[in-house]
Amino acid sequence: MSTKTDDRNPTDKIDSNGLRYRNKTPGSPFAAQGAFASGTMSCFLCGKHRPRNMLKSRRLLGRNEAVCAPNCAEVDGILAQQA
Repeated sequence: MSTKTDDRNPTDKIDSNGLRYRNKTPGSPFAAQGAFASGTMSCFLCGKHRPRNMLKSRRLLGRNEAVCAPNCAEVDGILAQQA
């Protein structure tokens, strides 16, 4: 099984069958925080992933969509202060 190093990321290996990321850590960066948590969802307006408690449901284009509460700019400010 021959491998070659990818030029963009020297730690990634590309196998002869074309597979990559043999050393990638499993899981998702958007996984749930606790046993009963729903994790995150993306805001319909700005597209950023937010915890579910920072989103509200709003009727847009005839459908209920999750959007930042109270708005995207204020949520960005709150998260910047926490960091």
